[in-house]
Amino acid sequence: MQLSIIVPVLNEAHIIQETLASLAGLRKRGHEIIVVDGGSQDDSVNACTNHCDQLIATAAGRAQQMNAGAQVAHGDVLLFLHADTQLPELADICIQRCLSHADQVWGRFDVRLSGKRRIFRIIENMMNLRSRLTGIATGDQAVFVKRHIFKQLGGFPDIELMEDIALSKILKRLYKPACISKKVSSSSRRWEQNGIYLTIFKMWRLRLAFFLGADTSRLARSYYGSKP
Repeated sequence: MQLSIIVPVLNEAHIIQETLASLAGLRKRGHEIIVVDGGSQDDSVNACTNHCDQLIATAAGRAQQMNAGAQVAHGDVLLFLHADTQLPELADICIQRCLSHADQVWGRFDVRLSGKRRIFRIIENMMNLRSRLTGIATGDQAVFVKRHIFKQLGGFPDIELMEDIALSKILKRLYKPACISKKVSSSSRRWEQNGIYLTIFKMWRLRLAFFLGADTSRLARSYYGSKP
């Protein structure tokens, strides 16, 4: 079971090389690394050279970038990985065990945030618990799905924000997610830069607005400060 690990990148030169280096073992075991650049203005593209199997360019936007990566992927399973997230050891074995069951076609990992403060342990535990209770996964949790199922469903909805939640909602109506307890390590920079409690409030507000049907372009402007 070959994985195609798809990493959307936009101005991530300061961290992308570390993320790709952490995938070297998977690459040696025959899994495919695809980086999709969304028009970076920094040195991201050069930083990715020689550290991936395919490097392609699209317009900015995670959904668009990840769908483009899926289009050129060869693996049996697509794994969508944020540029600031690292997989646990033997992630491929965990995925293969989960998806060896006929009724399992997608899933995600638990997440651990990089910050050392106790509040981050609370945040990550709440994220993991919420995901298990709702069947909804976020991009921080390294979502994976069998390639033929992803293509059958049309990929990520072409929206500017919450594409991970939108895909989860589609998938969970058809298949129960595999929740792997091993943890990916995801950067806590968003909370540290913007304020922990302000970020929590903002994300809950945006998710509520999304579930109530708000326009994702407006939500993206609120999240990014401008169009991503």
